[in-house]
Amino acid sequence: YIRQTLSQWGMVESHEFLIGAKTHSNWVLNLPAQNQVNRPVILIGAHYDTVPGSPGADDNATGVAVLLEMARAFHAEPARHPIRLVAFDFEETSYDRAGSTHYARSLKDQLRLMISLEMLGYCVSTPNSQLYPIGLKYFYPNQGNFIGLIGNLKSIPDLIHLRRNIRQAGVNCELLPVPNNGKILPLTRRSDHAPFWDRGDRALMITDTADLRNPNYHKASDRLETLDLDFLTGICHGLITGIRSL
Repeated sequence: YIRQTLSQWGMVESHEFLIGAKTHSNWVLNLPAQNQVNRPVILIGAHYDTVPGSPGADDNATGVAVLLEMARAFHAEPARHPIRLVAFDFEETSYDRAGSTHYARSLKDQLRLMISLEMLGYCVSTPNSQLYPIGLKYFYPNQGNFIGLIGNLKSIPDLIHLRRNIRQAGVNCELLPVPNNGKILPLTRRSDHAPFWDRGDRALMITDTADLRNPNYHKASDRLETLDLDFLTGICHGLITGIRSL
């Protein structure tokens, strides 16, 4: 379904990698920049695998849904930079086995920016519904009604730019810059952006913070009816507007 949907907007390439004797595929669609200008690529990725036993509505069908909508939007109205959309396989595993790690290691050129779409649809305004790693709760809201942007230090200008656009779309947004590729705060490395941090790219993760908020994380209860689709839609619109103007 992902490959078929992306193929409406251009040629979809398969980036294959082996896990044991089994071949897995990342699906890749490249979209040109405005006026075919030669600028570095913005790579936007979302993993399409789930843990066994979970339908994965938030983790990570929400990310895939936004990825597919971005393909339509950036085909219809290109961004200033070329856009590369990648549906990653095998994220729900160890770092070395993940599809994003295999893909990052295959790249030769530096990217303008890498964005990982990682769980975008769970929103709750109940007091004390948001948890944090030790120390961060003093600086951020205790309600889980915002989307988080987590990036390395070199991505700080992009974090600020995207936060502004997401807030203009009507969604609360908080950012967290982390030094040393997130190694002092390992929770910030839990998605497809981490191998791009490690290769020196500007990279960030967009997330509803997973199990720090969503009680359905990695469970059979991670279903569509638990999600806030208005929240998800606002994030999508804000990101498209912000990415288009980077």
